Amino acid sequence: MGKVAINFKEGTIDQAEEEIIVGIDLGTTNSLVAYMDSGIARIIPDQVENTLLVPSVIFIDEENNILVGDAAKKQLSIQPNSTIYSVKRLLGKSFQEVANINSLTYQLKTEESSGAIKIKIREKYYDPIELSAMILSYLKKRAEQVLQKKIIKAVITVPSYFNDHQRQATRDAGKLAGLDVLRIVNEPTAASLAYGIGLNKQESKIVAVYDLGGGTFDISILRLEDGVFDVLSTHGDTALGGDDIDQAIISHWMQKYNLPKETSQIDRNRLRQLAEEAKICANGNALFQNEFNGVIVSLDSSELETVVLPFFERTMISCKNAIKDSKLKIEDIDEILLVGGSTRLEFIRKQLSQFFSKSVNTSLHPDHVVALGAAIQADILAGNNKDFLLIDVTPLSLGIETIGGLMDTIIARNSKVPISQARSYTTSIDGQKNLKIAIYQGERELVQHNFKLGEFTLKNIPPMPAGLPKIEIQFLIDPDGILKVKAKEIRTNTVQEIEIKSMQKLSEEQMAMMLIDSIKNAQTDLSVRGLIEIKNEVNYLITNYNRFLKQNETILTQEEKSTINSCIVDLQKVKESDDKDGIQSIVDHCNQLTEQIAHRIMDYSIQDALQGKGIADTNE
Repeated sequence: MGKVAINFKEGTIDQAEEEIIVGIDLGTTNSLVAYMDSGIARIIPDQVENTLLVPSVIFIDEENNILVGDAAKKQLSIQPNSTIYSVKRLLGKSFQEVANINSLTYQLKTEESSGAIKIKIREKYYDPIELSAMILSYLKKRAEQVLQKKIIKAVITVPSYFNDHQRQATRDAGKLAGLDVLRIVNEPTAASLAYGIGLNKQESKIVAVYDLGGGTFDISILRLEDGVFDVLSTHGDTALGGDDIDQAIISHWMQKYNLPKETSQIDRNRLRQLAEEAKICANGNALFQNEFNGVIVSLDSSELETVVLPFFERTMISCKNAIKDSKLKIEDIDEILLVGGSTRLEFIRKQLSQFFSKSVNTSLHPDHVVALGAAIQADILAGNNKDFLLIDVTPLSLGIETIGGLMDTIIARNSKVPISQARSYTTSIDGQKNLKIAIYQGERELVQHNFKLGEFTLKNIPPMPAGLPKIEIQFLIDPDGILKVKAKEIRTNTVQEIEIKSMQKLSEEQMAMMLIDSIKNAQTDLSVRGLIEIKNEVNYLITNYNRFLKQNETILTQEEKSTINSCIVDLQKVKESDDKDGIQSIVDHCNQLTEQIAHRIMDYSIQDALQGKGIADTNE
């Protein structure tokens, strides 16, 4: 939607120049920038070389001059210590989380205070956000040179399973590059837009987006109906991609040719480049041969298939889980869309066709689709296309810790985002002034088996008996997948909130394991939860019985007092037991004994109130 400018002097309305919002695919191996040109999404090429892909590689020389893209990639075999690649794999992660750290040809260190990663280039250390910003700055500059316009706003894509911390790091990198990041969009959602599935609003389809890039894998199942893109489920692995296949080829050569495991950084980079070339060559059914340190290394299509098979099988585990989560069958999938350069491997395409029993969609270049989709999303945000609505989902349940270490889910797994859910709670101790709220992510019944995202304290709760304060806890997930939690004491409007930047960062493998564990331990977890809940009820009854005795001492008969005290003794005896049914029997028995007493006291209170006399007056 173009901006309208009013010329008050002339009394006319001028049509202002339309603002361009670019779409950026910030990839592990390659990055791209795209825009909408007269309703058509186009990748912005390099002005000189006319290339579309920008290798996600950064080189910094002794004078601190920065090279990005092909120019930087050429330095890999010459100055590997000062040439950085696959930085997306480090974005938003701690030092302990980085897999295959020994395969990198540059140095990493950890900040002791935060555990954050720092990357050494010459004598200086850089944050992954800074280096990602250099790639984004390069893409921004390319767009400005080609389009001859200032670029300020952008949409940037990320894998579906990027956690809050990684998404925020991506947004921060954009800001550092001088971009106003309007939206962080999931790559599969962007890809579906690029393929044009659902452009016909009468069309209804179920689509699987298989995204195998340089460093990450995602499978998403989407329903496209009436212009709505609804993500039914998503699964994947943030540590699986073309880089891993390259490393596997290197390992294959080391074993086949007895190459030394300890090599120089220059040799390791040379091997990486040879492995990448071999993968491309063998994929075209040609025999790859080249020399490395006096040894002729080779790779044919059969060997490539053997190397790729374990990685493909890992993606199939995610595919099966995603289909199961979507509550669909394989035959319900109408179309399979390919995203990411690694999907150009013929072996993967052939295996996918066999698995889904239909041909995969190869109509678009898999390296380009995410950037094209990001440009279309940017166009939607600009108000130029109101026919589409994009809905994503949250991969794991979110909730808080309650008494006994139980997980109380507020937003369930696979809920559509953006979403806001609230639930009411109260205090468990008389006169409680502060309430600590711990936020967790996971599917298990006990928080000790889930991942802690953060915590905060709601302070200055007015002192009241346990159970009287009414505290509303609200979870809000915005369109970028960032979680905000707000706690509010209703009577006083006391509010405290936190924005979760993911203290605990989960990989897709961890998420998959959490789901498997929740299924394996479902029966045990429910039994443990049931025992904790009945014990919580026992403690609640003991507290209430004691309070009831104190408040109604003058109007209870001796027999009633004896009955209540007997219940308290019985409850104290069983509260350490692990016999849930036995505890439940005592609880039911006590409730039955005290029910008539409670009714009599209530009737007495009502009668006194009608006579204008309160219970407290009986003490006079």
